[in-house]
Amino acid sequence: MKDGFLRAAAATPEIRTGDPGFNARQIISLLTAAAEKDVSVIVFPELCITGSTCGDLFLSGLLLDGAEQALAFIAEKTAQLDILAVIGLPVEFDGRLYSCAAVIKNGAVLGIVPKENIPGFSETHEPRYFTSGKGVEYYTERFGGVFFGSQLFECSNIPGLIIGIEISGDLWAVNSPSALLAQSGATLICNPSAFAEAAGRDGFRRLFVSSQSAKLLCGYIYAEAGTGESTQDLVFAGHNIIAENGTVLSESKRFTTGFVYNDIDLDRIISERRSVNTFIISDTGIPRTGFELPVKALDLVRTFRKNPFVPSGTKEINKRCGDILDIQAAGLLTLLKNINCRNTIIGLSGGLDSTAALIAAVRAYDMLGVSRTHITAVTMPCFGTTKRTKNNALSLAKAYGVTVKEIDITASVKQHFADIGLDENNGGVAYENAQARERTQVLMDYANMNGGIVLGTGDLSELALGWATYNGDHMSMYGINGSVPKTLMRHIVRYESETADDGVLSDVLKDILDTPVSPELLPPSDGEISQKTEETVGPYELHDFFLYYFIRCRFSPSKIFRLAVKAFEGDYDTDTVKKWLKVFVKRFFTQQFKRSCLPGSPKTGSVSLSPRGGLNMPGDASYSLWLDDVE
Repeated sequence: MKDGFLRAAAATPEIRTGDPGFNARQIISLLTAAAEKDVSVIVFPELCITGSTCGDLFLSGLLLDGAEQALAFIAEKTAQLDILAVIGLPVEFDGRLYSCAAVIKNGAVLGIVPKENIPGFSETHEPRYFTSGKGVEYYTERFGGVFFGSQLFECSNIPGLIIGIEISGDLWAVNSPSALLAQSGATLICNPSAFAEAAGRDGFRRLFVSSQSAKLLCGYIYAEAGTGESTQDLVFAGHNIIAENGTVLSESKRFTTGFVYNDIDLDRIISERRSVNTFIISDTGIPRTGFELPVKALDLVRTFRKNPFVPSGTKEINKRCGDILDIQAAGLLTLLKNINCRNTIIGLSGGLDSTAALIAAVRAYDMLGVSRTHITAVTMPCFGTTKRTKNNALSLAKAYGVTVKEIDITASVKQHFADIGLDENNGGVAYENAQARERTQVLMDYANMNGGIVLGTGDLSELALGWATYNGDHMSMYGINGSVPKTLMRHIVRYESETADDGVLSDVLKDILDTPVSPELLPPSDGEISQKTEETVGPYELHDFFLYYFIRCRFSPSKIFRLAVKAFEGDYDTDTVKKWLKVFVKRFFTQQFKRSCLPGSPKTGSVSLSPRGGLNMPGDASYSLWLDDVE
């Protein structure tokens, strides 16, 4: 599949209990419809050819023969479809009856997998009819000559597509078959199920499916029995779920028929397993059955959020912001206690990052029970400082009750220019960096004078792009924002503005949110900020998207480009996305030397660029392979 995407479906046909012929026609109809949607793998419910509520009718040879004939009919009528189907039916071997999943493709049965765990509690009466298939293995001439037993179905022409099957209650078992199947290499687990509905059971089902996919680092297709099952004692909801690595991609409305489908990312599954060294694939001796599927360039139905670092929903975002601030505060207060230090120095610019750093520091000092006056906010105006940001910095410090120190660095920077022979009208890189380095020198020396530490303010997005002056704002004793991306930083400041008791503080924070992101190293234009970061390096929402999928998912730039074009459709055209992706790749590689010597920083999320636990990468690696992939 292009970029590793495989379209999968979970289906619930409308059935008649005890009518294999009718049920077969419904299954064929859904199979045909799914194939038209480019679905490659589809799962139907447990015992759906007969119905799972047949009771003592399961003991009828007529019903069992009818089920096998129906399976053959389904295979015959869908032979022209390039789709692999997992279908539930009862099968008898040597006088014992098994609840099974038959795997069919192109008119042939590839294998039969029996259910291992047969529940006999509460409303279930399965042991009255069915035998556990655990450890049972047959090579049989029935069904065209196939293997009967636990097995893997391996696609020979799509690397990484290995399918394992467990049935209904197998999922809830202490030692679920899917665990061994995944350990044996299965990347996609299919579960044909018939699990009766009850109040609240949908949440239980969703939790189990999503958590199993997370635990096993796999895709999981769960198809539930539904309409047409006997309702004499039980009701079935047809609640179908498709999950991947802990995320539910699609689920059906309960008490409906039809199918849901989505695009499972095999590349991401394989990448996750590659990076998690506790997930070990081993040869467990489970037999493998081969098959082929056509490779399809899908028009993806899967959606990708523009801001992958930011949770969905206001409640979830606020919780994430609170969690991050607590982690940052806990990290800082522990550091201060361990090094027996009470004083913290912050360069407060009136911008987003230094504001967030101050918020975290205030929280740490409140948790410590130490006066906020031991935090010193230093504002250091120079050529590019605007009245707006300076006033915001001073108002913010006053509102929080921290110590304020204003040190104008204009004269010292001009003296430095004279010392090195730089024309102050030059406006180049040295002109900008000299200001950043002077500010850091002031902070460091002021910290030395007062027995304190300098708290760094740079964020994850800036570190990824190298948007920091080496040995300037790049350096501190503790980089408190080092694993917080810019898109999430905004939410943290917004969260603080909405929860602040002080109206003045809230208003200042809101104005800071409305201020353009800028290092303010070039003179203002008519009193307004003239140097806007995103005009130079590109939109942070794009770069954070690139960063997430490049580091967290380890995707290739060409795949990231495809996802970004889909996610930002209507916001940026393809040329714009490509332009800034090339900037991201170049800067990410060429600026690694700055990240190789970062100060300590609390890890607050899934992505960190710390050289000690986040990113181990040489500073002189070539980016040509990755840039070529963009093209």
